[in-house]
Amino acid sequence: MEAGLSLGSNVGDRLRNLSGAKARIASINRTRLVAQSSVYETEPVDVAPAHRELKFLNAVLVVTSDLTLVGLLRELQGVEGIMGRRRTDERNSPRSIDIDIIYADDMLMDADDLVIPHPMWNERAFVVKPLSDVRPDLLIRGESNTVAQVLFS
Repeated sequence: MEAGLSLGSNVGDRLRNLSGAKARIASINRTRLVAQSSVYETEPVDVAPAHRELKFLNAVLVVTSDLTLVGLLRELQGVEGIMGRRRTDERNSPRSIDIDIIYADDMLMDADDLVIPHPMWNERAFVVKPLSDVRPDLLIRGESNTVAQVLFS
């Protein structure tokens, strides 16, 4: 399966966090890194007022994997944990690393801990712009426009 992963960091050495996550993702068994976007600095979205000054660095990685989608999710959550991500009840709290699966082939999934494709990917420039770097012609299930068309719409 091919999967697009959105990476973000807004605390600590953000670029080092992205690089560390990329290295760990590339070392996941039965998974191979096939493309990476540029890194973009972006404004935080939907965060508490106390965290609005913490800008994100964002990037997208494309991987291929022989793991199941849930297996890949567990591995990515493991990477987040190793890198100091602590999940809290506070929505969109500051984080050393955040990894979201944007798409996985043409799959659909709607589970408590994973919705594929990511339900808001096309509304977030911090996902669309880097995804357009690596998969501009991709048509994600449920969207009538390619990633590049979404970017410029």
